[in-house]
Amino acid sequence: MATKDQMMGAGILTVSMVLIIVYIYWLFFSPYSWWAIVIPVLIGVLAVLGIAGWIGYTMATTPPPKPLDELPEFKEPEKKESTENFESVKNK
Repeated sequence: MATKDQMMGAGILTVSMVLIIVYIYWLFFSPYSWWAIVIPVLIGVLAVLGIAGWIGYTMATTPPPKPLDELPEFKEPEKKESTENFESVKNK
């Protein structure tokens, strides 16, 4: 028996194959084939410009980072004894 994921994959495959056939018919055999080029290009351009607008909006509304002098200082981690013992044994 097929799992839910396999059924969903088969459904996506079927829908994509049907849409490929419809698009090929629309592009080559329909009197409206010009629209088969214009609409996907329009969708692609709008998607790219929408993403650019989203990036611009995010940059415009995000507050600037704090200056480095206000950030807390970090201390170096202390060495563990096991490392020191290993080095003392190594030097002998």
